[in-house]
Amino acid sequence: MYEAIDRYVFSLIERSTPERTVWNIERMREGVPTNWNYIDGCMLTALLEMAEICGDDRYFDFVKGFVDAFVGEDGAIRTFRPERRTLDDINEGRVLFPLYDRTGLARYRLGAETLKKALDAQPRTPEGSFWHKQIYPNQVWLDGIYMAMPFLALYERHFGRGDYSDVLNQVKTVRARMRDDATGLYYHGYDASRSAFWADPQTGLSRSFWLRSIGWFAVALADLAELLPAGEGRDAMGEILADLTASVWKYRDPETSMYYQVPNRAGEAGNYMESSGSAMLAYAMLKGARLGVLDPMYADRGQATFDGIGRRYLSFEDGALHLGGICLVAGLGPEDNRRRDGSYAYYISEPVVANDAKGVAPFVLCYTEVKRRDPGRN
Repeated sequence: MYEAIDRYVFSLIERSTPERTVWNIERMREGVPTNWNYIDGCMLTALLEMAEICGDDRYFDFVKGFVDAFVGEDGAIRTFRPERRTLDDINEGRVLFPLYDRTGLARYRLGAETLKKALDAQPRTPEGSFWHKQIYPNQVWLDGIYMAMPFLALYERHFGRGDYSDVLNQVKTVRARMRDDATGLYYHGYDASRSAFWADPQTGLSRSFWLRSIGWFAVALADLAELLPAGEGRDAMGEILADLTASVWKYRDPETSMYYQVPNRAGEAGNYMESSGSAMLAYAMLKGARLGVLDPMYADRGQATFDGIGRRYLSFEDGALHLGGICLVAGLGPEDNRRRDGSYAYYISEPVVANDAKGVAPFVLCYTEVKRRDPGRN
């Protein structure tokens, strides 16, 4: 299986251009060109990891050419619309830092400054957390921690004053507000104003757990444990990740070690083992164990989940990877879309698809940690 995955990942860059990425099935079907987006950011991050692990500059060269098609020499980013005030658009900027480290080109520093200025203007809750998007006032989503916090930490490390307090405070606010004491799981969303139609009027929390949002949060914690300097910040990320992984492990499928779309309701009608969130949790476990912030047994647990995804949902045909069991999309609101109400019935109603970028990119990212664990597979 691993040799086939290697061939497939390399084929992604052979078949993709900045205008048409073969992993982004949605945009290909719509017939629209690639824009600056968080899923490409996740995939480009994985490709840079592949470049480092394999010592193959073709991965790096692809990422550089891709980013150069969007980021001008003056740091302007084509298709980026800062007025939208969405954290999703920040994530792809994390690849600018390794590009700058290797090349020293000013365009990457200026591009990072473009995104940092947008982040500085992002509205915040009274507690200091970024709104997830302009159209979601006072709302904090787990996804947003992944979308913004690693970028902010990287900016502070490279071009800031090394002040990580904003990152720490926003993650700790999520821990305080969005963790469920009974399960140790995290709710998808929190409305600080308690006014959204999907929010509990007392707690501001959404009604159910959604696997992929928990997965994004876990990935962010693992990445931040690597990015933050040793001491309080890294320790805090490790402690939160350790608590989360111990909690979620209790809800795994015993045969595949995968996790369900609504993690704590296995066996209920319509629920299913979901690929993207499972891959994210596997990545966080593998990386956390590698960094030493998780018990070494989590490397085996993450590996078991990755292999379980392979047995359950992965197939190859004519050299192409087919990954099934991917939730196409899920969210909360906005006000004019009350179907997205955070209920169990809502989460299991969204389409389940194959080969969508929101599953393929996390799967490839997880694979980079599998390769780090066993260099003989490289």
